[in-house]
Amino acid sequence: MSFVTRRALSTLIPPKVASPKAIGGAPDAVAMKRVVSFYEKLPRGPAPEHKAQGFWGKYQAKHFGKNPTAKPIVHAIVGLLIVGYAQNYYFHLRHHKNNAH
Repeated sequence: MSFVTRRALSTLIPPKVASPKAIGGAPDAVAMKRVVSFYEKLPRGPAPEHKAQGFWGKYQAKHFGKNPTAKPIVHAIVGLLIVGYAQNYYFHLRHHKNNAH
């Protein structure tokens, strides 16, 4: 087996909780005690609801969250219209302000 294959397979196998040499006595009992104490410390129940922060976070939570809407598409179209008109005015329409073409 090549080094790359061995390395890839070793990441799938979890590391040992405790080695029998370091524990002394009954290695299974101490190892199980460590595993149980680890899992006792983990939080129980569902994860707490994430609170949106900032403008983009609140916008995303409002329009893409539990109740998604089509408003972002409308907002994008309106934004493109505003940017397009501003460019049109700057590059062309401002020259027609006081006299006809």
